[in-house]
Amino acid sequence: MKTITPKQIKGDERQWYIIDATGLTLGRLSTVIATTLRWKNKIAFAPHVDNGDYVIVTNCDKFKVTGKKTTDKMYHRHTGYLWGLVSTPLDKLLVKKPSQPLKLAVSGMLPKNKLRKDMIARLKLFSGNEHTFGAQQPKELKL
Repeated sequence: MKTITPKQIKGDERQWYIIDATGLTLGRLSTVIATTLRWKNKIAFAPHVDNGDYVIVTNCDKFKVTGKKTTDKMYHRHTGYLWGLVSTPLDKLLVKKPSQPLKLAVSGMLPKNKLRKDMIARLKLFSGNEHTFGAQQPKELKL
């Protein structure tokens, strides 16, 4: 019996999926998105090949979180200077950059290697209900 290794597919062979994030939990939503971006839900999955699909998320700022995470969950970044650690709570980050918490959650679930940049580039986030990828005829991804 031979081992079959999947080949890298071209961009026009990838599927497009759309998700409406209204009322969905941040963690469960991001795991479904990360699985679709990485192609782990397909039979011919290989960890060294990036054959994932495109994911469009509408209403990406209308997800929900459980407990007191809106005030307690902190996002950290460093300016590069001494004592330059900047911490921002989730509710203030949603006001400044509404799509950033979902993008950071999905990025943290993807593998930390050279394929991560290409996978996160296939994630398209929109704050409103409309998106600009109607020509690709995306299929609705149910959760």
